[in-house]
Amino acid sequence: MTATPDNIPESLQPLAVLVGDLAPYHRNPRNGDIPSIAESLTVNGQYKAIVVNKGTHTGRANEILAGNHTYAAAQQLGWERIAATWVDVDEDAAKRIVVVDNRTSDLAGYDSALLAEILEDLPDLGGTGYDQEALDALLDDTSLPEPITLTSDGAGTGAAATVDYLQWGYLQWETKRVRITSEEVEALNSIYNRFVDDTNSDMGFGWHVLQEAHREGETE
Repeated sequence: MTATPDNIPESLQPLAVLVGDLAPYHRNPRNGDIPSIAESLTVNGQYKAIVVNKGTHTGRANEILAGNHTYAAAQQLGWERIAATWVDVDEDAAKRIVVVDNRTSDLAGYDSALLAEILEDLPDLGGTGYDQEALDALLDDTSLPEPITLTSDGAGTGAAATVDYLQWGYLQWETKRVRITSEEVEALNSIYNRFVDDTNSDMGFGWHVLQEAHREGETE
């Protein structure tokens, strides 16, 4: 049995079965994001097989144990076939497979900084499950500044002093992000508040800051 090459890669085509011959697990506790999975199937195709129980020991034929939401997304997309591997297990084993397939995903974690780097390297976020808002939130989580070492001349010793940012912020445009100190945050807040008081709006604040920086540069 074969499948259309646009949704199942050649390596998985020998595993393809009719979507209409399968049934979802009758008590699946997982709530998946079917639109995101459908987007992934559209962009990436099917890259791993779902797991189906033959049902000899449960009395429920062709029941999906792992990949229920992939199956639902394939249905939503109108796929006729989907790649599947088969097991033939009893009721208890079927329950364990359904639970552990979800649980191992829950227990996993991320190197958030590396994940953000990978996402930023991509030309777009299609098929990743992330949108720009989610990427921005991830960047926020990975932007906490590390302590830095500055040369301290306050005591006239020139000794190195470690500065911890108790308050911090960042400036961002497009995908560029620059950390700023608590003093810089305070200065920007002061400029912002004066601008809003004068204009009753924050529209044009970015341009105002650029103009102020340009004027300061000319006077130096």
